[in-house]
Amino acid sequence: MSETGTKRPPVRRGLPDPNTASNVRYNPSLEDLRDLAAHAETTTEFGSPSYVSEFRSRSSDKTKNAVDHEFGADDYALLTDAVERATEREMICVDRQMGRHPDASFCCRLFVPVEHARIALAWATLFEPTDESEPDLVTVHDPDYDQTAIRVLPEEGFTAALGSDYLGEAKKSFLRLFMFRVKQRGGLGLHAGSKRVRVRTDDDDLETVGQVFMGLSATGKSTLTSHGCWLEGEEEAVMLQDDVCGLLPDGSVAGSEGEGLFIKTIGLDEDEQPELYDAATAESAVLENVAVDDDGTVDFDADRYTSNSRAVVRRDELESADDDIDLERMDQVFFITRNPLMPPVAKLNEEEAAVAFMLGESIETSAGDPSRAGESIRVVGTNPFIIGSEGEEGNLFRDLIAELDVDCYIINTGYLGDKSADIGVTESVTILTELARGTVEWSDDDQTGLTIPETVPGIDIEEFYVPDHVEDYEDAAADLRSDRLEYLSQFDDLDETIIDATY
Repeated sequence: MSETGTKRPPVRRGLPDPNTASNVRYNPSLEDLRDLAAHAETTTEFGSPSYVSEFRSRSSDKTKNAVDHEFGADDYALLTDAVERATEREMICVDRQMGRHPDASFCCRLFVPVEHARIALAWATLFEPTDESEPDLVTVHDPDYDQTAIRVLPEEGFTAALGSDYLGEAKKSFLRLFMFRVKQRGGLGLHAGSKRVRVRTDDDDLETVGQVFMGLSATGKSTLTSHGCWLEGEEEAVMLQDDVCGLLPDGSVAGSEGEGLFIKTIGLDEDEQPELYDAATAESAVLENVAVDDDGTVDFDADRYTSNSRAVVRRDELESADDDIDLERMDQVFFITRNPLMPPVAKLNEEEAAVAFMLGESIETSAGDPSRAGESIRVVGTNPFIIGSEGEEGNLFRDLIAELDVDCYIINTGYLGDKSADIGVTESVTILTELARGTVEWSDDDQTGLTIPETVPGIDIEEFYVPDHVEDYEDAAADLRSDRLEYLSQFDDLDETIIDATY
């Protein structure tokens, strides 16, 4: 509604028709997009393109949506400017399909100035081509605008990303609305990765387990989702999605990105993450803000431009990536944290799982706020892209997992105490694999107040008992619970039964 109470016409109606507009290059190939971006490319030693952007993280503090924020004349002026500028400049328009599930599939259209063809190239590499002529969701990404502002009209399916040349703005503009549309259809959008694990149980039965991983950027979500778990033969672990999914009312999990992944590359190690390393060093990868010398030498360890260096990699370069992107059923969900007072893994009941969802505890990363990287933070659902009431989001999550009988866990991929013990990839992946097998034995621990493992095959789990690594553990745990209760009290729509389950 406008400030006068009259309904505004759809903003995106004024966008050029890419089929007829003389200023629009419509659906150029990936090869053509790379040619258009050649002026900004440094070619790596692997033959892949590498680019450096001015903005190196999302401008979350300059992002508003019309559901959670009051939109005034200035906000609508920004949206109108985005549309008008798209009619006046030489633009690229790319259509892609986001999602394959019949209840969670959308035609997406991105407009970006030709000078910034690298954004279109990287974005188009993530999603699948579409034959749809009418888009469900549209973004105008205009890095040259004279102020930075991201404005979202969720109901209309339109985003204007202005004054930032960061690829993540284009990517998340569509994924944000993917999650919003899934929620409108009775499900819940998740900032999560998904995988299908097929293992032999103690009874020698071959069982398929659907695992979902919820976590903020740079907490190990992509690593755990894409890891093959060292399984061979009939046993296997395959990645379906690594960033955004939609939990549907029937328990299936719809994927969003059908062609690629947007991975963090800082510290990418060939020995510890061989699949991601191979994908990032393939010719088909698109690198962003990675340290690349003039001769093409790539250094994934250097933070020359930012610690939020990234690569768009193709799914077909990952051995563990399945052809499917939709998970038939979510059996287990993991909340990834790096809170040093949390054990390597704990089992949660449905109310505790809703607490974990609402707390969304982790550490700030350079993808969110580089100035706070490394600090402890909380983000509901580990999802900075929620549209609507966050408290209602927690209630809905609790109701869905209760109805679907999902096993819930919190998993720590960081340190215990003051870096007293490091929970590495080997330990985390072993835990995931044995949980899929059903071989972990549990006990209710009085000191931590959590259900933690007594035994995990392949790990001396007693070495990771948190109270042994934290000085004055009881005081620290009590302070943490008090702080959590205070945090949860701000959500007026959150059920009291969830708050009472705070651990």
